Amino acid sequence: MPKTANPPPSAALAPASPQSDAGVLVRPAVEEDDAWVDYLQALAFGPGRFAKAAFRVRERFPIDRSLSLIAEIEGARVSSVWMTPISVSGIDGYLLGPLATDPAYRNRGAGKKLVREVTRMALERGQGQFVLLVGDAPYYGPLGFVPTRLGAIVFPAPVDPARVLVHCSDPALAHRLGGPIAAFGARDEGSGADWTDSTDKSSG
Repeated sequence: MPKTANPPPSAALAPASPQSDAGVLVRPAVEEDDAWVDYLQALAFGPGRFAKAAFRVRERFPIDRSLSLIAEIEGARVSSVWMTPISVSGIDGYLLGPLATDPAYRNRGAGKKLVREVTRMALERGQGQFVLLVGDAPYYGPLGFVPTRLGAIVFPAPVDPARVLVHCSDPALAHRLGGPIAAFGARDEGSGADWTDSTDKSSG
């Protein structure tokens, strides 16, 4: 499991109240879901997931458990999503993922509903200005995600720059973001508070 952060004081302003749409129910993740989420991520991404750039960001910076959601269909857990508070260019935001769905329930709308809900929750707090992810534009584009400048955002492992997408209310922000991913609240890009500031990148 990655590091986790205590929810910010304003987290209570935007709780994940259960919502149903076409049979998909979204609810907050609880501790009892942890083992299932581990299993689901292994099923969806395999053992190579720990080498991926987004996973390595989560090794360095804690996820926000108050932004961890589960989707259910007919009472069965089918999909999960995490959010990691980060900053880029001294601007606070969030890294979405992993988004994982049970293969038996794909194409039922669970994953997209999780993306919409967790993005709404995060941005409505007013503490972060963007939601970043690494994913396929045909899937995430209709959900409001647009490309960033190619190669502008520096991850701790190689990524396809065409798959680095962002959701933000200010369209110009997508082209302003650049540099290494840093800790939430790291206003000074030269402060060393990014993933390059330590030789130990593991979470233990």
